[in-house]
Order: sequence, then structure tokens, then C-alpha cells
Amino acid sequence: MQPDFERLRAMIRHEEPDRVPLCEVLIEYPIQSAFLGRNVASDDLGAQVEFWAAAGYDYIPITVGAMKPGRVTEESRISKVLKDMTTNQRGEKSWNVEYSSFISNREEFDAFPWDSLSHMDFSALEGLGPLLPSGMKVIAVSGKIFTLAWMLMGFNNFGTALLEDERLVADVVQRIAQVQMTALDRMVHMPFVGGVWVVDDMAFSSGPMLPPQAFRDHIFPWYRRMARMCHDNGLVFFVHSDGDLASLMDDLIDVGVDALHPVDPTCMDIVSVKREFGDRIALIGNVSTELLRSASPARVEQEVERLLREVAPGGGYGLGSGNSVPEWAAFENYMAMHDAALRFGAYPIRL
Repeated sequence: MQPDFERLRAMIRHEEPDRVPLCEVLIEYPIQSAFLGRNVASDDLGAQVEFWAAAGYDYIPITVGAMKPGRVTEESRISKVLKDMTTNQRGEKSWNVEYSSFISNREEFDAFPWDSLSHMDFSALEGLGPLLPSGMKVIAVSGKIFTLAWMLMGFNNFGTALLEDERLVADVVQRIAQVQMTALDRMVHMPFVGGVWVVDDMAFSSGPMLPPQAFRDHIFPWYRRMARMCHDNGLVFFVHSDGDLASLMDDLIDVGVDALHPVDPTCMDIVSVKREFGDRIALIGNVSTELLRSASPARVEQEVERLLREVAPGGGYGLGSGNSVPEWAAFENYMAMHDAALRFGAYPIRL
């Protein structure tokens, strides 16, 4: 169970390390607490490190960006900026980008407090360094370039502006991306940071949220720059997106994504994805969150065995959930996934 970040590096090189790595971008604190048998909280970095190490992960994910993965929360940087900006003038939820939009024209773009957004808090990331056991790294969870852009503009307005005022869309994306790039430039030089994990949903279950060319014009050039900065400094570069990404796979590979998460089990067949793309990109996840919520532990174990048998051979696969491990997942099902991965995931796979 000793953490070993080289296990992840071997995985993305499509090699078979000692075992299939366990990989998650988010495990909510109630699940961590149940595993350790004591409370794990957002401000208790020591307990978080203890969980990720004891559970067999080779890294700990920590958010350094404008918006955390999962639901929109008040402690995200963008939420704090919008709270200061609105002072509840538009209602109790006025700060929440799920309920309100903030940039619909050039005047609102110019008036937006971009400088405030750029003031990232690195204290949690910096505090982790001395706490990490030997062999363990931090993966900095960054991003939401596309997601934050359309949320600030409102999705309908974002789509309309792509047709009628594409320069405004490009400028919004650029300002958000520059915030992330500035933070990234600082993170990649921290010796205990081993990678960056961009969380930026791009697709519905029916396919991309925008025409693929719009991603190529406005989003993927920034991913390419982020991937290059990571690789130039010896870091891995992971991307999370829900939805059917089949029509974007070649683009994601081309920009330099090392591993794609979670290969959404509701709309993508990970076995087919591995067969077509598995020699060019590593794959992470795919254990359905619905199974983690409502199936029996035996059924979860059966699914883990299937993924290990059909996807893990040859390397290039990290086992984890099909999105994240939310607080509403059954703890016994998380443990069934976790334990089966460790029990059956030793290379060579013998299932």
C-alpha cells in the first residue's frame, strides 16, 4: 500500500506496473471519514493525506482553480468573487453561476472583476508538501475553462454569441484561461506536484455540447498549452469530462492529454475506446456511480473484475468511478470497488 507515483507514470506509458492504479478526482469527505473511522474535513489536510495514502492512492488531488469539481460551492474562488460583486442584490442565489449569468455583452465583460478572480489561494497546496509520505505526489485539480466561460455567460447566451459575437466568447475564454495558466506556472515548479487534472465537462450523453470546431478554435489551444507546460516540467496531464467524447477523442490525444477520465459509462463503451485509442491515451474510471449508489457489493465487484479483465491488460488503465465518489454512494459499495481493485488488479491480470 506504499504510495508510488511512478505507478501512475507507468500506467500512462501503457506499461504494466505492479498493479492497476486506483484513481479518483474526487471522493467526498463522508466516504473518507467512514474509511478512516474518524472525521475528515476540508480544513484537515493531515486527515486527507492519511486517507488517500491508506486507501492505496499514489497521489492526493487538491483544487487550485476558480471552481472546484462537483457541485458549485460557496468556497470556490469564483463564488467568492461573485458574492463580492453582487452583494445579494439579485437574490439569495445571485452569486451562484448555476442560477445567474454575469456577462452578456462587452460592457459587462469589461466591468467584470478579473483581477479578483486571479487571486488564487495556494495555502492548501503548499501545506500538503511536508505531509506527504514518500512516493506520494499531489495532482492539482485545475480548469473549468469551458464550463466557467459558459456559466458566466449563460449557456444560451454563450451559444448565441458564438454565432453573433465570437470575439466576446474568445475574450471570456482567454481571461479565464490566463488565470489558470498563471496558477499553473506556479504549480509546475513545486517538487511535490506530480500532475494537473483539468475538470471541464464538454459533452452530453448524446455528444459534444458545442460543434467540435468550436472546441478546436477556443478551448483546445489552451489545453495544448497546459499539456506542454506540464510535460516540459515532468508532470502528467489528465482531463475529466462526462458525456460522449467519441468525436473529440482525436483532438484530446492531439493536444497532449495523458489520461482521460471517466470514459462515461452511461454513453461510452470503454472496451471499444481502449481498442480504438488505447495505444495513444490512458483511460481512467468507468465504474458507474449508479452501481456505487444502489447495486449490491457483489455486483460492484463483478463490474470491477470485468474492467480489470477487459481494459487493464497492457497497461494504460486506472480503476475508479464513472465520475466521482459522492457522499450518497453506499460506503460498502465503494469498499467493494476498492477492495476488488486491490485483490484482482495485480499484473499480470489473471481473471
